[in-house]
Amino acid sequence: MTKSVRTLARATALVAWIAVAWQYALVLAMMWNDPGPWLATLRFFSFFTLLSNLLVALVATCAAVEARSGIGRFFSHASVRGCVALCIAVTGLVYFLLLRMTWAPTGAQWLVDKLLHYVTPVLYLGWWLAGARHGGLRWSDPLRWLLFPAGFLGWTLLHGALTHWYPYPFLDVDALGYRGALLDGVGIGVLFVGLGLVLVAVDRGLPGASKHLDRRHPRENGDPSCR
Repeated sequence: MTKSVRTLARATALVAWIAVAWQYALVLAMMWNDPGPWLATLRFFSFFTLLSNLLVALVATCAAVEARSGIGRFFSHASVRGCVALCIAVTGLVYFLLLRMTWAPTGAQWLVDKLLHYVTPVLYLGWWLAGARHGGLRWSDPLRWLLFPAGFLGWTLLHGALTHWYPYPFLDVDALGYRGALLDGVGIGVLFVGLGLVLVAVDRGLPGASKHLDRRHPRENGDPSCR
């Protein structure tokens, strides 16, 4: 990893950690008395935005320090990095298209909002394009990546059924019914798969990807020894 790429990884990690920690502090300050810190923490980790930013912070940190531990190797895997790229891209895209007009944050919340939904996605995707080793993604990866948002949807519906609180209006069962919320969930799932396929295509088309493909996927590249 070059010095400039490592610097970008460090900047990405720093911004993501600051944004997540700052948002948590704001949530606790707002909800300390009602409904209390424990439920506030539960709701904090029930936002896909914060989960995806936390994943960015973990991946970028492992890249910045070149972690060799089991956790470091996990977050350095091409498929994991690609999944996080997809999650943070969807976070920014869905917020820009569907959510930014639903509220008007001010002060510190306005700044944190921009860090979480715009700055972190741009930094991470820039680092992923420039610094990650490419050619390791498979066309089947987007279907595996779908497990994460599917699990999030399941948790959201379960949590909402018990508390009648939903993190996003397009998943609000009380307002939309299960049919409406599930249809919205399916639509987001289609976005995940479609954008995931785009990321795989980009990964396989970037400079240096062909050598990696030759090493890992000889059958796909016509190696006669695999026929």
